[in-house]
Amino acid sequence: MKKSVVVVEDDRGLRDQITRILDMAPDINCSGVYMSAEESLPQIIKIRPDVVLMDIKLPGMSGIQCAAEIKKSFPDIQIIMVTVYEDSERIFRALKAGANGYMIKSDLPDQLLEAIRDVHAGGAPMSSSIARKVVKHFHLVGVSTEESDNLTSREREVLELLAQGLIYKEIGDKLNIAVTTVRTHVQKICSKMHVRSRMEAVAKRRAESF
Repeated sequence: MKKSVVVVEDDRGLRDQITRILDMAPDINCSGVYMSAEESLPQIIKIRPDVVLMDIKLPGMSGIQCAAEIKKSFPDIQIIMVTVYEDSERIFRALKAGANGYMIKSDLPDQLLEAIRDVHAGGAPMSSSIARKVVKHFHLVGVSTEESDNLTSREREVLELLAQGLIYKEIGDKLNIAVTTVRTHVQKICSKMHVRSRMEAVAKRRAESF
């Protein structure tokens, strides 16, 4: 069965680009394309797609607010935030709203389909720059021994290179592995380190302190 995907994006050029990519995928059905949160919400509730690609900055209600509304009624809908913003505040706010992934728009042409398939399978897709911020955060707050012991030697290598600030391609070149393999290692690292649950906890603590 094809994965149902809804796109919420106000930039026409990017919206058309995303739609073209989705239409070429044999396992994905683009079930709706909308320009605003207000326009998309009733349709998302009606369609109940598997995945929503949500821009953060939208006219009127923001993508983060829209994601929170969707998750209130349909927590099983997977939401990938799509944005040009890489600051920690927006990352934390998006995760607190229930986002399952966080992708930078410049990464979309190459990583969009893989991100959709990953989040549908229970993963937490992130652009490499976002993954670096997550890893650096864990280095600051500390990683438990149990979580660290669960990582393979290769995953430890990838983790360390991420912490040094390398992007996926640079890590692949250094370890002589494909970028797709690096991305798979990062997804496994995130799963083993309970990235979403830990980041959500941090986001909640930050929100409570405001």
